[in-house]
Order: sequence, then structure tokens, then C-alpha cells
Amino acid sequence: MLQVSGLYGGYPGFSVLKDVSFSVETGELFGILGPNGSGKTTLLKMISGLLTPNQGEIFINGQDLRNYSTKELAKITAVLPQVASEVFAYTVRETVSLGRYAHQRGWLGRTDAHDEKIINEAMALTGVEIFQDKLLHELSGGERQRVFLAQALAQQPKILLLDEPTNHLDLSFQKDLLDLLKKWTREHDLTVVSIFHDLNLASLYCDRLLLLNEGQISAIGNTGDVLQRERIREVYETNIDIQPHPKVPKPQMILRPDEDKVKPLKINESIFKKTKDYAELTTPIPLKVMATSTVGARIGWCERFIMYFSDEPFGKDEAIVMPAKSSEMMRHGTYQDIFIIASTGRQDDGINLWFFVNGIISDEAFLQGIVAASEERALVAGRSSGGGIVIASVQKGESITGELLAEYIRKGFREIAGVLLNGQ
Repeated sequence: MLQVSGLYGGYPGFSVLKDVSFSVETGELFGILGPNGSGKTTLLKMISGLLTPNQGEIFINGQDLRNYSTKELAKITAVLPQVASEVFAYTVRETVSLGRYAHQRGWLGRTDAHDEKIINEAMALTGVEIFQDKLLHELSGGERQRVFLAQALAQQPKILLLDEPTNHLDLSFQKDLLDLLKKWTREHDLTVVSIFHDLNLASLYCDRLLLLNEGQISAIGNTGDVLQRERIREVYETNIDIQPHPKVPKPQMILRPDEDKVKPLKINESIFKKTKDYAELTTPIPLKVMATSTVGARIGWCERFIMYFSDEPFGKDEAIVMPAKSSEMMRHGTYQDIFIIASTGRQDDGINLWFFVNGIISDEAFLQGIVAASEERALVAGRSSGGGIVIASVQKGESITGELLAEYIRKGFREIAGVLLNGQ
């Protein structure tokens, strides 16, 4: 549907794009990413015909862009720019109706029943029919953005060009807009080329991505290939982490704020206390946690960790709570960078194991640690053992690899908790 080959150019006295080439297939939602000044809007203006490249070619639907008349181009291409601060004194319905102009005949083309049907459908799809008689300047920025989207859809284009379409939109309308565009690419073979400021939205909705940096292509491909941590850090010059979305197989960017220069926290027995009813460890900062248990399973962050010895459930909001047999059947100590707590569970075959890591570990290391603790507990006990396993990390200080964490857990377990198991 769209082929761009060897584009160079920009504005008088200032070249922006340098040898940009790519193609977009029919029915594809194609995202353009890049920091401010990277050439995103310049590229979109060239594709829409507003800017003429100094060098290179653009083909739309198999035809050179230069061979289209303005009206012919408007029949197959619609543009949704960023919302302008100045608007004309048109009503919402009049604005949406302008989308049918390219399909009308004569100098003073009028809408017919077919046009009116399309206009009504476009307003209904974008949720603007409720204020169709209002003037544009009476609407919020987000409402105007939806009106201009309705106008673009009323054109019934083959290609829709969008410049940061979710600007000024509330969270729910961002989702509704992109859900609608994705639906139209599937059901109507609409091709969407959109600039995105939000990398996470682009990752969730785009089929492929183009990443620009200083007017050149930094990467092009599917979302996972383009949104690589080191590449994004380099192009955007900021510190980020990447994690998979919990519901769909798409990467999500997470900003990492600069850490305060504070003395690293040490988890040890100084903040661990035991009473006849419970044992508790409370930390001054939240720890990143992975916990496996029938009653206290969790992945997230936590500051309070409790084992209770009474028969009654020991409820504490936001705490990780597990039942244990008694304070006498509990051991604790430090091995390398790990503070370890072990206790016999309420059931005779249960062992609770808690490992507090004074360092930074990855998600993969958490999993390796859980596996190592489970295997070592079964090996030392000589049987499969129940109970909960908790790994909690301060996520500050030195990084600890998954292999090293597993080694510390195995050796620390034998040294500190093995006595407890052997005594059963």
C-alpha cells in the first residue's frame, strides 16, 4: 500500500531526513517512533504531500505520489494532525461533513443520503454525535481530536496518517481510539501510519514499528525487535527497563528514576523480631518479592513479612503472612549477601524458607532462586516438602546473577536451615 524509498529532505536550509526507506502493507497498523527532532512529523508531511522531498520516491497504492491530484489523494489518504489551538467556527457535524468533500462532484458539492449515512456512522464510531451541533471551539482538546478522527473516517480512506493521535485524550479514550483503529485495519483493510509519543501504546497496538533518530532509521521491524532496552536507552537518552505485558505478548517500557544517594540497606537480624505469637521482619523500604505458598503467594513489592504461630489467622494488610509451627522450630542467619529465615510449617511436612537478598537481582534470578530453594529443600529433607518460599530483594547495591544467587541459596540453606530439617 505504501512504499517509501531513499527519502532525503526537510525544510529550506535545513535537511531532516536522510535515506529513509520502508514499506507498509494493506491493513497494517504501522507506528513511527523517535525523540523530538528525529524527523517523525517531517516524514508524515512528505507522505501526505504537504512537503516535497529533495530526493527519493513515495508510492501510494502503486502510484507515484507526485502523480496524484489533491482531490484524488484525498480520496485514498486522510490525515489526522495534532490538535491545533485555533479552530474554525464550524459545528461538529459540519466539520465531519468536510471529510466527504473529495467524494462529491462539482464546485459546490452537496452531501447526499449516502454521504449522510457515512457521516452519521463516523460520528457514532467516535462518540461525537452527542455534541454534533456544538461549535468546535466549545469542545475540549480531546473532544476536538475525536471530531477530526470522525472527519478522517468519513473520507473512507485507504491510508490514515496520524500525528500522535492520543494527545489530549483521557486514558479510556486513548484505548477506545486505538481499539477502533485496530478494528478498522482488520475489518476494512484500512492502512494506518501513526506517529506515537507513547512507546507502550505503540507496542500494544502496532504490527510493526519504525524508530527514527536524527533523521535516520535506527530500527524497523516487529515491536520486540525494535523496542530493545539498550537501543531505546541510546536513542531517547534515558534510563529504562523493559518488561513483558502481563496479558499480551508485547514489551512495555518502564522509566527508571534516578536513585537517591543513600546508604545501601542491609537486611539482617537487627530488624527481625520474634514473640510467642509471631515472627516479623519489617523493612524501611519496599522489597521486590516473589513468594510461593498456598496462602501467601505474591509477585510485587512488600515491606512486612510475618510468620504466625497461633491457630487463628494472622491478618495484616499488604503483608506476606504464612503459618508456622512455633518460634522454637525456627532458624535464621546470614550467608554471603542473604539473610535467611527457616521455620517448620503448620503441617509436619512443611518448611517455610525466606531469603532476603542484599543486592539487585533480575526477574530471571528470582525464578532461579525459587527453583534452587525448592530443589535443595527436597534434597536435604529426603522427600518433597511443602511450605512457602519467599525471595525478597532490596534492589540496591551490587547486582547478583541468577547463578550466584542459586549458589548462595543452596549453601546458605544447608548451613542455616539444614539443621532444622535434619532435626525433624
